[in-house]
Amino acid sequence: MLKIEKLTKKYGKTYALNGLDMEVKKGDIYGFVGPNGAGKTTTLRIISGLLKSDGGDLWLDGVRTTKNILKQKSLIGFVPDFFGVYENLNVIEYLEFFAASYGIYGRAGTVRAREVLEMVELSGKEEQMVDSLSRGIQQRLCLARAMIHKPKLLVLDEPNSGLDPRSRKDFQLLLQRLAREDYTILISSHILSELADLCTSIGVINGGVMVQQGKLENIMLAIDSSNPLRITVLNQVPKALELLRQDPQVSRLSVDENKIAAWFSGSREEEAYLLQKLVDAGILVVSFAREHNSLESLFFHLTGETEQKSRNTETFGNTIG
Repeated sequence: MLKIEKLTKKYGKTYALNGLDMEVKKGDIYGFVGPNGAGKTTTLRIISGLLKSDGGDLWLDGVRTTKNILKQKSLIGFVPDFFGVYENLNVIEYLEFFAASYGIYGRAGTVRAREVLEMVELSGKEEQMVDSLSRGIQQRLCLARAMIHKPKLLVLDEPNSGLDPRSRKDFQLLLQRLAREDYTILISSHILSELADLCTSIGVINGGVMVQQGKLENIMLAIDSSNPLRITVLNQVPKALELLRQDPQVSRLSVDENKIAAWFSGSREEEAYLLQKLVDAGILVVSFAREHNSLESLFFHLTGETEQKSRNTETFGNTIG
């Protein structure tokens, strides 16, 4: 759906984007994250046709749009991180106005406006004044506006900013439903825990380059594989430690009373065999699982935020080589 190659953007002598590569597959909900100043907003503005790049190529729905800004804008529905105030318009007039800006006039514009209102679950609010709506309803209306011309890709910049928890959850469910209805969604947000629940793919930008991207599940599994196994036993801790030491794929152990951390390089199947060895040796195993990372810990790991990384690191009392 979206493919970017070697995208660059320079402000003075500073590169905001320095050869960015990015790919969003059709039907994805793609979470785009990075620290402040990493190049997220610049990227979104270039994708949405609001900013010209200095170099690189951009394809949308198989069409190279680098030199065709009108085509690019026709394929994108952009939801910015703010909502403009239209004091003298009600909801249906607001959408008819934007429909007309895309060449959808008269009755056709009214019909399309009602269609998108139904899609974002705002039917019945046609006559309400735009500036009287709550922040959560305004955000749904802004999404409806972005969908008025039937774009292929929805681009959302911090869409949950300023929303209460209930509104954020409702908006998340709405985006998931739209993805099931064949929309592709690119979303930038600082609320990493919500992106973890929402997104199918993730891209992490730092210093104007993509440092990691792909299916969220695959990335998390790859990161988890370097984490220790957390093992809790009821009895025979020394015997469990001795058995674990004998395994060539265990590089390090640490223990705190009956809790053991084992740095194990084996596969999931080999983890299962290791658990079976402990059980066959008569050791009562209460829990046995690979430590999992959160999207937040992945973010700090990839962007080098060592303070947060160290805060999230759990340690045991004694380390055994």
